[in-house]
Amino acid sequence: MTDRDLGMHARITRRDFLDGVAITALGALAAGAMPGCAPHHLPTGAANSAAYPPATTGLWGQDNSSYAVTHKLRDGTFWTHTEAPPPSGEHYDLVIVGAGMSGLASAYFYRQQRPNARILILEVRRDFGGHAGRNEFRVGDRMLLSNAGTQSMESPSGYRPSAMRLVKELGIDVNRFYKYFQQHRYDGLSTGLFFSRRTFGRNHFVAGAYQRPWADVFRDVPLSQRAKSDLIRIHTEQVDYLPDLSREQKVAYLKTISYSTFITRNAECDRGVLPYLQDRPYDLFGTGIEAVAAYDCFENGDDYGMEYPGFQGMDLGLGVGKWRRAKPDPYIFHFPDGNASIARMLVRSLVPGAIPGSSMEDIVLAPCDYTKLDDPRNQVRIRLNSTTVRVVHHPDPAHAREVNVTYATGQDLTTVSAGACILACWHVVSRLIAPELPAQQKEHLAYCVKEPFVYTHVALTNWRSFSKLGVYQILAPTSYHYFTMLDYPVDMGGYASPQTPDDPMVLFMLRAPTKYGLPPRDQYRAGRWELFRTPFETIERNVRQQLADMLAGAGFDPAREIAAITVNRWSHGYAYEYNKSLWEHWPEGQRPCDLAKKPFGRIAIANSDSSGEAFTDTAIDEGYRAVGEVLSVS
Repeated sequence: MTDRDLGMHARITRRDFLDGVAITALGALAAGAMPGCAPHHLPTGAANSAAYPPATTGLWGQDNSSYAVTHKLRDGTFWTHTEAPPPSGEHYDLVIVGAGMSGLASAYFYRQQRPNARILILEVRRDFGGHAGRNEFRVGDRMLLSNAGTQSMESPSGYRPSAMRLVKELGIDVNRFYKYFQQHRYDGLSTGLFFSRRTFGRNHFVAGAYQRPWADVFRDVPLSQRAKSDLIRIHTEQVDYLPDLSREQKVAYLKTISYSTFITRNAECDRGVLPYLQDRPYDLFGTGIEAVAAYDCFENGDDYGMEYPGFQGMDLGLGVGKWRRAKPDPYIFHFPDGNASIARMLVRSLVPGAIPGSSMEDIVLAPCDYTKLDDPRNQVRIRLNSTTVRVVHHPDPAHAREVNVTYATGQDLTTVSAGACILACWHVVSRLIAPELPAQQKEHLAYCVKEPFVYTHVALTNWRSFSKLGVYQILAPTSYHYFTMLDYPVDMGGYASPQTPDDPMVLFMLRAPTKYGLPPRDQYRAGRWELFRTPFETIERNVRQQLADMLAGAGFDPAREIAAITVNRWSHGYAYEYNKSLWEHWPEGQRPCDLAKKPFGRIAIANSDSSGEAFTDTAIDEGYRAVGEVLSVS
């Protein structure tokens, strides 16, 4: 299809920021001053995307402007011709670097202990919440919500005590989601499989995966007859591929081999099955099946109901016929904007007048007045577009009664003082901005290489193509976005999710940039570099072409039916996780993240990086720990 057929001429926002390494002036940081930042659709009363970030379309998440100063710190060039200014006279009891879930939770817990404390939260991006961000679209007269990052409260029955307490105090009753999440909205629709011409020789779409007999599903797919027969076999037969080993020996062995090795060596599948299975771990692990242990695949499974075949006859502790360990709760604890509502409820509790309302229901449609976030009359202030560049004790760590925190906003550098500081930013940033930290601790901080990923949201004028094809989600192995689904159907707080195929709809498309064959941390670095170099226009073209190919059988017209595209690019995405039994074997309490988060003087370190787990409750829990540490020295 030509660019015009794809709709590349359509009037939607296409916005890219210059890479930070090419920016020579701090003034280029100011997102509100960057050209081309006008939003595609804005709610009533919002003048521009700088004033109301959730309405931003185009490239969102961590755009290159977010890295401009930090990359100069990384490269050692920032301070070459720059000096930190003296304190401005602003003093706070606590400064928190990072307005993500951990930073907001830190402010919440600190204020509970010190109700009169003055707190400043510095955030590099134009919005609060970190990965718990919010996307808003307006298609015609209808407003659509979706999550920019963190999707759901994962198994809240197992939340840590601090996180569970915070959730309840905010007024979130997780049991209400059994009513709000429309679990039967897509009944009658199935999972589709799409095989692309680029990898498999011809485009092929089939509906009914995990519902129809696998022999029917795989009958006409563009794979060799041997590969098709093997896929049918490992999906249907209950075979123990390690019959001579005890259950304990099986588990131990499966932790030492990759899933690709298990499938080809132990299940004796033709290597032609690998392209079909290759991308399956992207959502949880950010790598292909060659870099994830077979047992980790069995134990973790997939949140979208697409399991790893081959284990159902192994009896790995659950009995024959079990695909994986069951999670304690269903995957339904999802606000219409994902966990952004939790971040918004935290902001509402911290900053008077910023967001009206008092319940988990009214937060959904409540507007946020971003002009109130840094109101000097408030005890808690959130300062966006502010890149922290240095955190040091005054006068020195041994005798300090306070810390000086210097940050860049636009062309200006400002230094404020505080009784303590919590670094609720990424570990790799903490080591750059806190020069006094011990060298060994900086090495531990540097070990964390976050998993890059892309959450692309596409606003459609209707979803008739999905209905005609009989699918609500599509697995597209080796395609640019490996997974596409109709957005989660949640009706609450006056918000009604799309119901009929004629309604506008938001599509969720997932991409995990990776380089097959490398260890996980190297894959993440390579994927991040790819994202840095990829302009929005390239991603848009891939989105349009892939949807046109996948939905061709239903007559989908990308030029007419795509209303807006938001690419939530998380180059530094999930916290680095340590359940990679193929690669790492750390003693209890001796993982790099365990050693990296040690407090230093009046500086504490939080964020999910500190737990080695990319979950909302761990981010909250790490904030709770960090607050306890700074209170002990102040």
